[in-house]
Amino acid sequence: MIALPQAAPRIAKLTALSIGVALLATACGGSSTPSSTGSSSAAAAGIACPTASASGAGTSSAAAGGSVPPSTTTTDTPLKIGSLLPTTGSLAFLGPPEIAGVNLGIKEVNDAGGVLGKPVEVIHRDSGDTKTDIATQSTTALLGQGVSAIIGAASSGVSKTVINQITGAGVIQFSPANTSPDFTTWDDKGLYWRTAPSDVLQGKVLGNYMATCGAQTVGMIVLNDAYGTGLAKNVQASVEAAGGKVVAQELFNEGDSQFSSQVDKVLAAKPDAIALITFDQAKSIVPLMTGKGVKPTQIFMVDGNMSDYSKDFQAGTLKGAQGTIPGTFAKDDFKKKLLAIDPGLKDYSYAGESYDAVNLIALATEEAKSTKGTEIAKHLKDVSEGGEKCNNFASCVTLLRNGKDIDYDGQSGPVTFSDAGDPTEAYIGIYQYQDDNTYKPVKEEFGKL
Repeated sequence: MIALPQAAPRIAKLTALSIGVALLATACGGSSTPSSTGSSSAAAAGIACPTASASGAGTSSAAAGGSVPPSTTTTDTPLKIGSLLPTTGSLAFLGPPEIAGVNLGIKEVNDAGGVLGKPVEVIHRDSGDTKTDIATQSTTALLGQGVSAIIGAASSGVSKTVINQITGAGVIQFSPANTSPDFTTWDDKGLYWRTAPSDVLQGKVLGNYMATCGAQTVGMIVLNDAYGTGLAKNVQASVEAAGGKVVAQELFNEGDSQFSSQVDKVLAAKPDAIALITFDQAKSIVPLMTGKGVKPTQIFMVDGNMSDYSKDFQAGTLKGAQGTIPGTFAKDDFKKKLLAIDPGLKDYSYAGESYDAVNLIALATEEAKSTKGTEIAKHLKDVSEGGEKCNNFASCVTLLRNGKDIDYDGQSGPVTFSDAGDPTEAYIGIYQYQDDNTYKPVKEEFGKL
């Protein structure tokens, strides 16, 4: 976890975002002095987020694949990729888009002739959550089947339980959704990578955005794990840098089912806005808050709980609530391709990051001319930066096979890895809930780490 003195310089970088904290005093006509006066429902009158139309909703500019030349090197051992993504547990709602992203990536790679002359194989396994040992069992099974890379887990807490097992076996762990800052400095032998940006960025964007909406005091209900506390730490730093104050922060543990105590303590502090940093526990927490007079416009959510609640709540329960999800908005043509893979998809969270993970692993394998995990890892950074721009496997591998250096820019954004395997630049999407308790994109913010 990154200490606040280390994170402080990054706050300054985010002032360049269009949701800069200079809007704090003018967004709602309030003063810049933090105040906790007034009831929770009355405080909602001070929340009025800047109006913005969603960007990035059009079609993506996928380069034409054309005729893909054959690989100059072939392998006797096909590239085999495992996935460790949630089909059960508190993040199960993220499984379908992530798995669809992986499957779409595998399909396109194989449609273009595969990697090193052979089709890529994929094996899917459930990650479960931190209440179970499913991830360890699934990892053991995947390693036993000879995978070179494992895409997952979605949960930072789950990844912490298997990262040493995976990287210790000389296999790449590539998460499309881990956001804990802890992984930046993990002793992973250069084998841990991710397409989701660290919560240093999501936390700053969310904190700044609440400030632009006029929130001068903030309460937080936080999952007590690597994801929750890491994100909360960065939200708080951003709120305070904007001149605001976190007036209450209540923790709960994975597996808890009662949240009345946390809700009551946060509401007693009478915050202008409340950040819910949870997984699917939001299904229980939101009704407790709205039942006590909290307006949905006071509620700010995060990627761990941004989900379709149309079957969980009465219409209008979340209307006006907002939240953040790392990554750029899914483009229309990408959505169509994902729906062809899984017609039942309800949302697209981390589908782009999962798709990009497949492409980056495949391209690094081509450049390495090896399906050995330790060799592939040496080329992941190189295919993400510095060469000719390309954004799908067919166009990128064509360049590689013609002797060109490539810079893969994907569906999740520009990617560009640091030496630690983190994206050095990324988008954070901001979304708003509608009357039917589903969400739509509002705006996306670009930042560098």
